[in-house]
Amino acid sequence: MAASSKDVETRLTFRKYVDGDTKYRSLEEDIFNEDTSPKCPTYVHRTPPCQGSCPSGEDIRGWLDIVRGIEKPPQGMSMQEYAFRRSTEANPFPSMMGRVCPAPCQDGCNRSQVEAYVGINAVEQYIGDSAHEAGFGFDNSAALSGKKVAIIGGGPAGLAAAYQLRRKGHESVIYDDHAELGGMFRYGIPGYRTPREFLDHEIQRILDMGGIETVLDTRIGTDISIEELEQDFDAIIWALGCKVGRALPVKNSDAPNCVSGVAFLEAFNKGTLQVTANRVVCVGGGDTSIDVVSVARRLGKIDQLPKEEQPEYVIGGFVAHDSAYAAARDGAEVTLTSLFTREGMTASEHEVEDALREGVSIHDGVMPVEVLVDKEGRAIAIKMCKCTMDGERPIAIEGTDYIIDCDLIVSAIGQSGDLEGLEELDNGKGLIDADAYFRVPDREGHFVAGDIVRPHLLTTAIGQASICAESVDAYMNGQDVKKRPKVDVHHFKLLNKLQEVELAPDDFETPGDDRGTDSSNYAIHNYEDRSEKEIISSDRLFLSHFAYTPRIEREQNVPEADAVLGHFQDRIVPLTEEQAIAEADRCMSCGMCFECDNCVIYCPQDAVFRVKKDKKTMGRYVDTDYSRCIGCHICADVCPTGYIDMAMGNH
Repeated sequence: MAASSKDVETRLTFRKYVDGDTKYRSLEEDIFNEDTSPKCPTYVHRTPPCQGSCPSGEDIRGWLDIVRGIEKPPQGMSMQEYAFRRSTEANPFPSMMGRVCPAPCQDGCNRSQVEAYVGINAVEQYIGDSAHEAGFGFDNSAALSGKKVAIIGGGPAGLAAAYQLRRKGHESVIYDDHAELGGMFRYGIPGYRTPREFLDHEIQRILDMGGIETVLDTRIGTDISIEELEQDFDAIIWALGCKVGRALPVKNSDAPNCVSGVAFLEAFNKGTLQVTANRVVCVGGGDTSIDVVSVARRLGKIDQLPKEEQPEYVIGGFVAHDSAYAAARDGAEVTLTSLFTREGMTASEHEVEDALREGVSIHDGVMPVEVLVDKEGRAIAIKMCKCTMDGERPIAIEGTDYIIDCDLIVSAIGQSGDLEGLEELDNGKGLIDADAYFRVPDREGHFVAGDIVRPHLLTTAIGQASICAESVDAYMNGQDVKKRPKVDVHHFKLLNKLQEVELAPDDFETPGDDRGTDSSNYAIHNYEDRSEKEIISSDRLFLSHFAYTPRIEREQNVPEADAVLGHFQDRIVPLTEEQAIAEADRCMSCGMCFECDNCVIYCPQDAVFRVKKDKKTMGRYVDTDYSRCIGCHICADVCPTGYIDMAMGNH
């Protein structure tokens, strides 16, 4: 009889073997007879794919295990604070990134092989918002080294670099040409996605560490020269970001009312752009273009806008709208076009759905052909045609031309750095070259991080800043940079955990007999750390252990088309504590023991046992009695997290 659709959707049927199977499928894993096997359980730590997919390299599994209550905080510290401290080892902006990161970690999550990925960014937002509410600060106990670094750019990369340097004991001065810090967080993303209350708090928390100065409204290359920085600082980090938008590669794209997406969003975020045009067309398909059209729908337009206050004059920085305009605005007609079909658009799928819900029209699989202008040279329409894609190159389909009438065209097809006055750093593409350690080639003492290396995600900029800070630290200490690991993330270290709970191994002394190290306390018995080399895949897990558990999704405060005008409230409703714990509990703790007891229960020889409570900590929950183990493989087979390998034992 066929299973019902409800059973198929809610009852798992994972089976590693089918009826009648009596042999292991891999000769490498073939079971051995009785006690002749030299293989016994070895506890192997590997990196989970969520962390391996995170450009910031956050210990995601670690802080999920903290939130769910498996990894216990030190005495006197709350779960919320411990999770905050673990997550911010890599990323000092949990509130921001929990809201706006497109979460490549979730794309890699092994839980998708069961029913759906873990809502990682939802739990991260809970951690960040809880830290804001509780007023947690960063540890600034590292003694100051006397070294000082100039950081050019106060966005995610620059701020993250200052944070990581201060943790290492180095002071810094952040230079930025805006009136406020934040970079793309503040000027490139609408405030309803990065609420200013949380953004300001997360920035101030970094500054409160001390040893971090700021110099605002100052442009390096014009106000201060590179030579002056080189004289005054021990090192320089270029974290300029990319705020120069690419123009459309078509005729008449230099019309005054053809503007870039980054300029449009900056004018909105500064508060100077209060209304937009009657008919707005944004050419793009990525996250920036989604922000542009969503803002345009919220701003709306007003009739009879004075000519000198058209949006292009505001975006160009020549004038500012009176905030009173907001009371008189009506809905604007907003269209988004994309070279790629909807499935191939780089914008997050849920963002595209939200834009449609808010009343944006989307034309996908089309390319711009020409901007049509009036006798004064202003754009009045854009000619489009259908296209196919040859890799990243669009191919026009003849006979498919059509016209979209418009009053404002926004180009969101890419961006580069503003290197005016810094031409000697320009690699010819409006960017700055970097080596694998984020050093600027052939410029000693110069380092670089963030979009100015290659425009990408905010989380990428934050991850680069962390590596960059390590390179700066090595440089200022006169050390060679260490070879970066194959899996280059912020790893869980069992030795650090043992030290935290006062279970550190004894000092090593050469024994008279080097046999029987399993009973010695100078080594971490039967444990191997492969996290810097391997990411654990779902085929190593015992998926049958995990029950069907639907994801707890955050509520979205996304208005319908008829209510979008003037709607600037925070778009994401955070999880409650109960919801955050429940969602974190869906994590399968890939590559690390989560204390399920399967190996203890199923071992036929009682060879696997729980360590004594006063010796237990994360990653040291079970041990093996070699005198009992017969190498039967059962513990490895039933380990849900893939933490147990069969390796050479010691009989």
